[in-house]
Amino acid sequence: MEEKRNLRKERIGVVTSNKMDKSIVVAQVTRVKHPLYGKFVLKTKKFVAHDEKNDCNIGDTVRISETRPLSKTKCWRLVEILERAK
Repeated sequence: MEEKRNLRKERIGVVTSNKMDKSIVVAQVTRVKHPLYGKFVLKTKKFVAHDEKNDCNIGDTVRISETRPLSKTKCWRLVEILERAK
């Protein structure tokens, strides 16, 4: 029987920290409409991702993908760097 791998989630965000060895923190900002007042509010979600080659710097726009748990908080990995920080 042929096993099919599940579709892995992907996120695009900005690197906010690279102080750890082979790890980065990626922040994804979304605009959410407030349910009562109707104002759009910025909501930030942070992901800890695996950066094997320590390529990323703060401010880089990156694509990350879901993977197996690598540590207590790290279950994402770096796919590619979309744009370098200026």
